[in-house]
Amino acid sequence: MRTLEDNGLMKTQAFIDGCFVGSADTPVTDPASGAVIAHVPNLGADAATQAVEAASRAFRPWAAKTAKERSATLRRWFELIVAARSDLATILTSEQGKPFAEALGEIDYAASYVEFYAEEAKRIAGEILPSHRPDARILVQRQPLGVVAAITPWNFPAAMITRKVAPALAAGCTVVVKPAPETPLTALALAELARRADFPAGTFNVVTGDAVAIGGVLTSHPAVRLVGFTGSTPTGKLLMRQAASTVKRVALELGGNAPFIVFDDADIDTAVEGAMASKFRNSGQTCVCTNRIYVQSAVHDVFVARLTERVKQLRVGCGFDDGVVQGPLISERAVAKVEAHIADALGKGAEIAAGGKRHALGGTFFEPTVITGAASDMLLAQDETFGPLAPVFRFETEAEVLQAANATETGLAAYFFTRDSARVFRMMERLEFGMVGINTGLISTELAPFGGVKESGNSREGSHHGILEFTELKYACIGGIDAEA
Repeated sequence: MRTLEDNGLMKTQAFIDGCFVGSADTPVTDPASGAVIAHVPNLGADAATQAVEAASRAFRPWAAKTAKERSATLRRWFELIVAARSDLATILTSEQGKPFAEALGEIDYAASYVEFYAEEAKRIAGEILPSHRPDARILVQRQPLGVVAAITPWNFPAAMITRKVAPALAAGCTVVVKPAPETPLTALALAELARRADFPAGTFNVVTGDAVAIGGVLTSHPAVRLVGFTGSTPTGKLLMRQAASTVKRVALELGGNAPFIVFDDADIDTAVEGAMASKFRNSGQTCVCTNRIYVQSAVHDVFVARLTERVKQLRVGCGFDDGVVQGPLISERAVAKVEAHIADALGKGAEIAAGGKRHALGGTFFEPTVITGAASDMLLAQDETFGPLAPVFRFETEAEVLQAANATETGLAAYFFTRDSARVFRMMERLEFGMVGINTGLISTELAPFGGVKESGNSREGSHHGILEFTELKYACIGGIDAEA
């Protein structure tokens, strides 16, 4: 691991009630080399309960602060994150594997949510509604929900935390974070910066360790009022069942199976660049990553040729090496899934245009891959690969590709490329996905509501909509108001 400018950001204990606690005994490894870079505590139900109770004690004082006071604290956190972006990116690349340039981009993206919600804290408004009788008035107020649990994934270990934590804190909630076991160090570094930003003890907690035991507490403790989760659909369904016992809110951002559609009137070079950005960022390990590329017959061959040429130019390696744009996959299990999807596709008639096997570097490095002749009966069409595999499907008509694109139980993100303005509106409205990229492969921003439909989730993160998840509507009817003075 590279040397940090601020060694104080390398924290190896959980953060509960304003203190770093626990014995560091579980290894955290670098996926590029397999080397152990640190150890963190393997905590369980008792520690999770302590964190929830600390957050519960901190809730009322934090919620009682003015919006401007909460905003100022979040703003300090944002400024500290920006100042430490290089060290944070170093920690992130070391435990997650993505190229350092991508890690820097993620830190900036993560910080953008803190900045946005620092501002949005002052904009949570209520209403005075028309009354049902002349001697009464109807007031509607938004109040903070309470303790929020955030269970976050390994693929964006900074941004997936701030996207949940920043709006919760801005609304007046307190938070317990359970980071992914693969990437706890980024979460703990963010906790250290939150401590330096003078968040009151118990306001922001990070618990590392046993996912089942900690998750069981977070979904059952009566003080927790919302469980936010980003991850797989099966795990999201499990959390929903567990949270039902205390009727908690669940805010889920789950798996996807994103179609990427190229019509014959599209700008092909723009479409290829869009596919590169959407498919191969973070080695294909993103929930909005392109999973199925549909290209209309008239431009199929030229698109495949240009995409293949670009893919073959991608440099694979350790995220700290100059020029590297694709790092390792997160685990051997992730590599095995990519291999299984390729083997299934080849067995059903697909062909490899580029890549197709483990990289010569060994470990969990995998060649960026393009497959042609993809079909709907292949595993890669039905299941999210979560790796650097780009399968290309041929289609003839708009109606045909729309049906194929929607033929999935998930509905997170979709992309299409066209210069037909009427088609833009038809496709945008008929694609059954929560987010649609039109002539672009990059859609994530703190300014827009991020989330899916169907089995891809039930909430939105980002924009002014995102903070509403963490508030409760309270209606008050004020009677006894005389019609005349």
